[in-house]
Amino acid sequence: MSDKKVLTIQDISCVGQCSLTVALPIISACGIETAILPSAVLSTHTGGFTGYTFRDLSSDMPAIAEHWKKEGIRFDAVYTGYLGSIDQIEYVQAIMDETLVPGGLRIVDPAMADHGSLYYGFTAEFASRMGGLCGIADIALPNITEACFMTGIPYEEDRADKAYVESLLDGMTALGAKCVVLKGVSFEPGKLGVAVRLDGRTDYYFHERLEKNSHGTGDVYASAFVGSLMQGYSVYEAAGIAADFTVESMKKTAGDESHWYGVKFEKALPGLVQRVNRG
Repeated sequence: MSDKKVLTIQDISCVGQCSLTVALPIISACGIETAILPSAVLSTHTGGFTGYTFRDLSSDMPAIAEHWKKEGIRFDAVYTGYLGSIDQIEYVQAIMDETLVPGGLRIVDPAMADHGSLYYGFTAEFASRMGGLCGIADIALPNITEACFMTGIPYEEDRADKAYVESLLDGMTALGAKCVVLKGVSFEPGKLGVAVRLDGRTDYYFHERLEKNSHGTGDVYASAFVGSLMQGYSVYEAAGIAADFTVESMKKTAGDESHWYGVKFEKALPGLVQRVNRG
């Protein structure tokens, strides 16, 4: 079993199967010690729930990192998800600098937009600063909408061709990202996948496209990617494993209309564990 240690920084939505309530169990199931730094605590996620509670933990983040620094605690990778403010982006950059081991990985999922729009409360300035965070990342995991906001390339909902995807990958690497895994790529009906840009080469991984959209699948994907990567799989292999796991999680949820708020990733975990863990 790997002795590597990952820190994941994102919010805790107590109910809703996203953010830290997804990242912690999935990465841990991959056999990787997982530490967390909550950026906020919400009673539920914000997608479809109303009247949820929210407590910003931004002011706690530097003090937590300072304690780790004094204790000599270091991580082999820092994986960031949803961050709620520009201040948090700045804190994350400092935390990466102070807590990563030499050669440690900076993995950024810029969870801020989808379907052509920014999430509620985010601005063009936030997107620009998130682009800066992706610019210092070893691996950035944007979807197409997020890549558009960070690169300034117009979002074209109905466009599906390699030239468009390549332009987004070019834009992300121009920001400074060493590797880009672009999610939500589709060139034909019934197929969906990712484009992986690494060392100037682009490779694609496609899988079955499920028509129903589900909350939290981006977090499920990123968490399975990080867990697989830290077990020694290549970026491309981890991208494929994560895609397959996300699809299987969605299939495990299909038909249960009461479970609209997330995917039943727990029921797909045994298959991920069997596939990823190398003993």
